[in-house]
Amino acid sequence: MSALPLLLKKEGLVEKHQLEGVDPSDRYFSRAMLVSRTGSGYTAKVMYEALTVQGESHPTIGAAVRNLVEKLQGLGFVRIRTRANFKGARYLAEKETWVDYPDPA
Repeated sequence: MSALPLLLKKEGLVEKHQLEGVDPSDRYFSRAMLVSRTGSGYTAKVMYEALTVQGESHPTIGAAVRNLVEKLQGLGFVRIRTRANFKGARYLAEKETWVDYPDPA
């Protein structure tokens, strides 16, 4: 099955990103970040233990991911990096480069 039908969906999951960093209690973590198409753009969501964080809708996937990272940083998460692992149903085999997000000053 081609990934194309998933990418053309009006709403729903379009990408999965790997999110890594250090949580507020200084523990390393790695989680899946789900990027979905909404009626007004894209939104990203991640679940970490009992915490679920979802960003606002943005016109691009990159902006949606950045918004979620900024929310996590506001909660005390640091040394965050992300990379796309799935686009639709297509596994990228860890070929995408990591995007590092500088910690807030």
